[in-house]
Amino acid sequence: MGIELLVNLSYVIAAALFIFGLKMLGSPATARKGNLISALGMFIAVVVTLLDQSIIDYKYIVAGIVVGGLIGAVIARRVEMTGMPEMVALFNGFGGVASLFVGWAALYGMQDPHTFVLITIVLSILIGGVTFSGSMVAWGKLSERISGKALVFSGQRIFNILLIIAIIAAAAMFTISTGPATSIYLYLVIGLSLLLGIMLVIPIGGADMPVVISLLNSYSGLAACAAGIAINNIILIVAGALVGASGIILTKIMCKAMNRSLSNVLFSGFSAVTATGTAAKIEGEAKPMTAEDAYYVLEAAASVVIVPGYGMAVAQAQHVVKELQEILEKNGAEVVYAIHPVAGRMPGHMNVLLAEADVSYDLLLEMDAVNPRMETFDVAIVIGANDVVNPAAREMEGSPIYGMPVINVDLARNVFVLKRSMASGFAGIDNPLFFKDNTRMLFGDAKEMLGNIVKAFS
Repeated sequence: MGIELLVNLSYVIAAALFIFGLKMLGSPATARKGNLISALGMFIAVVVTLLDQSIIDYKYIVAGIVVGGLIGAVIARRVEMTGMPEMVALFNGFGGVASLFVGWAALYGMQDPHTFVLITIVLSILIGGVTFSGSMVAWGKLSERISGKALVFSGQRIFNILLIIAIIAAAAMFTISTGPATSIYLYLVIGLSLLLGIMLVIPIGGADMPVVISLLNSYSGLAACAAGIAINNIILIVAGALVGASGIILTKIMCKAMNRSLSNVLFSGFSAVTATGTAAKIEGEAKPMTAEDAYYVLEAAASVVIVPGYGMAVAQAQHVVKELQEILEKNGAEVVYAIHPVAGRMPGHMNVLLAEADVSYDLLLEMDAVNPRMETFDVAIVIGANDVVNPAAREMEGSPIYGMPVINVDLARNVFVLKRSMASGFAGIDNPLFFKDNTRMLFGDAKEMLGNIVKAFS
């Protein structure tokens, strides 16, 4: 009784650390500490669970910890900031497949399992399989190993409906079959769940990838929660529920930022989204400028807003951006950063980049905070952002992104856009911002271009 009480007390402590850590992740200033607190909670949970199972031989567990730890350490050290979105997608996928294996392993040795237990097992396998294959597709799109465009084919809606019916039928037969660990219906559930994950993600285009990342994160939590119920592990249920709930909340925030409904994201593959109008053809002539010309404007500016995007991550320009910010502030200018909720290719991508360069959290303003005062800024500097600053979302009813909230940089007195070329963004949508009268294009590598501006000041 004493050991059971100690185990439950440890689980309560671990759960409390999860909750406090998750709460601290809500602010950039406390996110790092929150991550450490949550990691401590997971360490306690894992150690207590292993000791509670009366395991005699730990060699395979220790080997798994060592090998997995080494792989994780090497990847974490080598991954670049541009590779973080696909790395997060891989993490979600591995979490899903781990829940799949936990649910599957729970079947072995079971003698006449209860129907409820079988239902929770099939849920962990189903959700885990969907999460794994869906995350692999998201990883392929984010890493550009496969096309980032939405893949839709004729009859897709009917195919998906039939696929879901087949999964339900196989799951039902699995719960009433004998020898469930080797049941053909179990293999059908696994195979069909992997196919469903692929079908859920392939019709989602590049612009929605931040939403997909947070949604798959929620799926991985739900799979872990179902696995926890299957093996009767309280802390796994708590951890999975927290991840699942926070992922859904984050997905909802992302959907609001994209002016999309949650159901539209969840069932994007079930029906095509049709445009209500015809987009006007975007025509105009871009007006390039040099770093020296940009210097003269910035030198006289009293207020500057910087809008980072994925291009800043590609160019690794966050440190020179911070250097430019400090120079402008010494010159008497106010400098802030406008962060769109879906800028980059995963939630919080720009915040992580700027935190790496030690940019003060107080200077990072959300879209709703910066848009009302956009007309007061002398200069708006757009670094590699495209879709999140596209005025077509306000002005062109036929545009695929019409109605999506964007950062209204075109309302600033001057707009500098740093891009390598006139190519469209990840969503493949043309941007009329490039042809506005107050917009000037600085073509080339963002890090090099900003470095030239910094040199002009000195």
